[in-house]
Amino acid sequence: METSGMMNDGNTRSGRKQEIGQMWQYLAACSASCLAVGVGTALAWTSPILPKLNQNSFLPVSEDEGSWVSSLLALGAIAGALPAGALANILGRKKALLCLSGPFLVSWLMIVLARSVWLLCVARFIVGIGVGAACVQVPSYIAEIATPSTRGTLGAMFQLFLGGGILMAFVLGAVTSYTVFAILCALVEVVFIGSFVFMPESPSWLVGQGRKPEATNALKTLRGSMYDPSDELAEMQREAEENASRKSSVFDLIRTRGSRRAVLACFGVMSFQQLSGINAVIFYTVTIFEAAGSSMSSDVAAIVVALVQFVMSGVAAVIVDRAGRKPLLILSSSLMGISLIALGIYFKVKDSGSDVSSLGWLPLTSLTLFMIAFSVGLGPIAWMLMPELFTIETKAVASSLAVMLNWFLVFLVTKTFPAMKDRLGSAMTFWIFAGIMIFASVFEYLFVPETKGKTLQEIQSELNGRRAITP
Repeated sequence: METSGMMNDGNTRSGRKQEIGQMWQYLAACSASCLAVGVGTALAWTSPILPKLNQNSFLPVSEDEGSWVSSLLALGAIAGALPAGALANILGRKKALLCLSGPFLVSWLMIVLARSVWLLCVARFIVGIGVGAACVQVPSYIAEIATPSTRGTLGAMFQLFLGGGILMAFVLGAVTSYTVFAILCALVEVVFIGSFVFMPESPSWLVGQGRKPEATNALKTLRGSMYDPSDELAEMQREAEENASRKSSVFDLIRTRGSRRAVLACFGVMSFQQLSGINAVIFYTVTIFEAAGSSMSSDVAAIVVALVQFVMSGVAAVIVDRAGRKPLLILSSSLMGISLIALGIYFKVKDSGSDVSSLGWLPLTSLTLFMIAFSVGLGPIAWMLMPELFTIETKAVASSLAVMLNWFLVFLVTKTFPAMKDRLGSAMTFWIFAGIMIFASVFEYLFVPETKGKTLQEIQSELNGRRAITP
């Protein structure tokens, strides 16, 4: 009886140590994802601030200047995303992530001190560098510290925390001044530094550097002190040796039938993610509601839309492995097209001089549906397809090009959105985005394979096979 009690007590202590290890995975993922909050605040900052600057004498910003202030972040993101992987390989995941707090803090300081539009533009480009690099490095770090059983949940934190940053920006923009808003956004990076400095380095990177004792300690922190890391370390060593022996180029993406189909599907969905107008909607949410003359306060309506996106980002993590990628993509694009058509109809009626007081609910309803549909489909799945469709040899090159394409389209859409509204009218602008979404639904039906529940080998076999990809 005494021996049995001692064994049970030992098993209990072992279980507690394993739980503590798993807790460290969540802590490290949450800490790293504080940068995603910073990304969200940077993305959404223009939405509540630009209308205030248009009315403020200390720093007046014209609509054309405002489009540059919004869109230069995307150009900075392109510049930051391309060297992000190399920087993380040289410095290590942890040091590289800590370095990313620099562009954010410098940018917010410049925004606080700015008394000219050109300084705002420089600040936005600088924060874009941090945004682009964070979009590459944070998901990579989380994937490398997580166990298979927690990788799905932890991997969803980046999108969830990013949505939280957007929500935070809309709330702070509605209740604080220009200067206080920027200071509070900068504090996000301070919180990140204060917490992440205590988190472990990526065990995979340590193994790749030949630092196995440190990798062992990191794994025991992340898995529990009773965990035997020998098998996992051996697998990491094998992967590190394989990656070191493989060199790939951009031409590998067009050499085989499977690679070409992967490029078509992945880059197509990535393009539609931004050509939906999502970042234009985020950047100009308050402006859209002001132009609509909605019965609800524009600031409150923007907060509601951001809250919906935040909540649905959490829902997406739960349902994507059950419903499948392809059905969710088609549903997402279709609903986004419908919501944009409805928004265009509202502006058409309003611009014709008709009374729209009875339709004050329509802009909020349309944009809320738009955000729900984006958050469960095009938003997260565009990024999921990238590691699922490409082989180990082509994944690095494909990821760099996909990130570059994504942020170029962010720049293109956010820069041209105000001009499209002025020259074509709000209704036609939203109908153009709606038409793109209808085309996206057809594209996804014809060219995007379903990857749910399939191994990488099965996906590659399907991509290279002769049979048609069916829904």
